Order: sequence, then structure tokens, then C-alpha cells
Amino acid sequence: MDFAFKFVMRLFITMIVSLILTPIIKLISFKIGAVDRPGDRRINTKTMPTAGGLSIFLSFSFALLWEFRAMIPFDYVWPMLLGAAIVVVTGLLDDIFELTPLQKTLGLMLAALEIYFVAGIKISTVSIPYLGVFDLGWLGLPMTILWILAITNAVNLIDGLDGLASGVSIISLTTIGIISYFFLPNSVEVPMVIFTLIAAIVGFFPYNFYPATIFLGDTGALFLGFMISVLSLQGLKNATFITVITPMLILGVPITDTVYAMITDTVVAIVRRKLSGRPAMEADKMHLHHRLLSLGFTHRGTVLTIYALAMVFSFIALLMNYASNTAIILLIISTGFGIELFIELIGLVGENRQPLMCALKFLGNRRFRQKVLKARAEKRKDKQEEESEELAASASQIKEKRRKRKHYQAKHKK
Repeated sequence: MDFAFKFVMRLFITMIVSLILTPIIKLISFKIGAVDRPGDRRINTKTMPTAGGLSIFLSFSFALLWEFRAMIPFDYVWPMLLGAAIVVVTGLLDDIFELTPLQKTLGLMLAALEIYFVAGIKISTVSIPYLGVFDLGWLGLPMTILWILAITNAVNLIDGLDGLASGVSIISLTTIGIISYFFLPNSVEVPMVIFTLIAAIVGFFPYNFYPATIFLGDTGALFLGFMISVLSLQGLKNATFITVITPMLILGVPITDTVYAMITDTVVAIVRRKLSGRPAMEADKMHLHHRLLSLGFTHRGTVLTIYALAMVFSFIALLMNYASNTAIILLIISTGFGIELFIELIGLVGENRQPLMCALKFLGNRRFRQKVLKARAEKRKDKQEEESEELAASASQIKEKRRKRKHYQAKHKK
């Protein structure tokens, strides 16, 4: 009881430190030019300070290095904070100078390499139902880097509305913390670090929720994504099913917005732009929050809706750890089915691209089915007529050539 009380009090102090630091960071952001100006793809109508994530990082670092110095070993803390510092510096430079995607990726890769080689946090094994546990060996390095880059960018992509990324991060981290506490009983440090980060975000959250007075910026969004990816590797390494599936479900909202149908790492935005015949890297307003806004949701309503979705994904992830392998597989299939249906309903990949909806409508609506079959029959008939016309045209051309050849031969014989 004494330990729990001390831990909660330290979390409260961390939250207060973040609460006090945020207005100071707001002033510093204006001084150093870390601001977000209104634009075509911006929701804000006035210049807003960014780099708000700096207050989260500083309060989080203060808590681990000072408040919890007797509870969490320094050897465990400093390598993680070093990688986080690299990401924060990269994000801060981007908020001020707008780095190129390559420059940001290099910064994130440097942090990922530090986590792998210095912190020793990595994907080393994959557990697959009915097949057993597989040692990845040298594949652990590219898998770890890919995981950190993917999750970091996924969280960064959803940072488009007030309080969206910070709120989803709180929900995701809370779920990871609960799972790590119950499934890693011999590793108290991991859930302690997770809940310390949550406390730092909570202190910043009142300034970031709608109407926001400061944004996370790339400083905060990249930092939160990076920490979630690193902590998920630790906090969920003993979870059931494939090692990556549980955190993918917990981070369902950012990954759904970034990865189509949660099957591959193909970015929804890139798929959508390719289907529309536009450049793959061209910016658009077709992310999850943009689509909800276009459907008539208010700013606050959109954020709260996405919070609810994040909670649903987290609940499913919790259920996975108590289910059998067969139940887990069925749960993932049904979840994927639901995600696909939701994506098509809100038009995330394009308003006219609804293969699952069309399939369900074809099966359940007789008139629609007859209409589709009639259209297919007419299309097939038109195609056959076109082919017949082409054959007739080619036959007439052949006859004409033969006639000319005979005429030419007869003329030369004379």
C-alpha cells in the first residue's frame, strides 16, 4: 500500500510538472519559430504554437531521472531517453525548419538503431498459433526498425485535430500498461514507465484538447509514436498470438488510417492516391478525421468518435489475451471485416470504392443483384458485338488485300 501511494503521488507530481511547463513551452515556441500557420490542409484558422510535445518529454524525463530514481534502474532509463531525445530533436527541427521526409526518416532510423543496439529493445521472436515460436535472428534488426518507423509515423499522421493524437496515445498506452502489468509480473519497470508517460500527457492534455492553445507538433507526435512503439515491444513481448498483432489492435485507429485493412504496411493514403491517378506523395484531406468532418461531424464530435474507436480496439486487444488461439483468429477476422466495412462506409479509400458493401448488397438485395447481372450481361454482349465487328472488319480488310493482290498480279501478267 505504501509503494502504491508513493507511485501515485509521483505520477501526480509528473502531471503537475507537465501542466506548469506547457505555458512556458508555448511562449518558447513563438520565440524560436515553432509555429503552425493556417493553410489548405490545416484545421486551425490562426497561427498556433507547436513543439508542445517538449513539455511532455521534459516532464517525463524529470520523473524518470529524479522522482523514480529509486524505483526504476538508471541503466534501464537512460538508453530509452537517449533514443527519445534524438526523436524530439528531429521533431523540433521539423517544427522550426520543416525538414524533408528523408531527413526526418534518418533521424528516426538513428533513434531506432540506438534502441536496438544500446537499449537492447528488439523484436527477437514471433509466436504463431499451432506453429510455435520462431527466432527471427538477423531479421530482428529490420523488423524492429520497420516497427518503430511505422508506429511513429502512424501516430504522427493522426495528429490533425485538437487533442486527437494525445488522447489516442493515452488510451493506447493505458491498454499496453494494463497488459504489461498482468502478463509481465516480473518486470515492474515497464508498466511504471508507461504510466509515467501517461501522467505527462495528461498534464499537457487540457491545453491540447479542443479548442487547443498549443499543438503537439512533430516534436510531440513523433515522440509519442516512438515511445509507444518502443514500450509496446517491451510491454507486450509475452502476449499471446503473433507478437505484433496485439499492439496493432491497440493502435488500431492510427494504423487503420495508415494501413489499409491491417494486412500490409501499404499506406491508405498512397493506395487511395494511386487509385485516383494522383501522385503517391501528394497531400490530401482523406484521412479518418477529414472524412468524419466531411460527413458533418463537429470538431469535438470527430475527436470523441475516434476516442471511442480507440477504446473498442483496446478492448479487443485485452480480450485476445484471455482467448484461445482459435477464438483469437476468429476475433481478428471479424475485426478486419468490421474495419473494412467502416472504412468503406466513411469513404476512407474513396467514395466510389466499396467492394465489401457491393458484395453484401449483391447478396442481400434482389433488385440490385438483377441490375448488376443485367449490366454484366449487357457489357458481355457489347463486348461480343465489338469483337464480332472487329473480326468482320479484319475479314473485310483481308478480302480487300487479297482482291488488290489478285488485281496487281493480273495487271502484271498482261
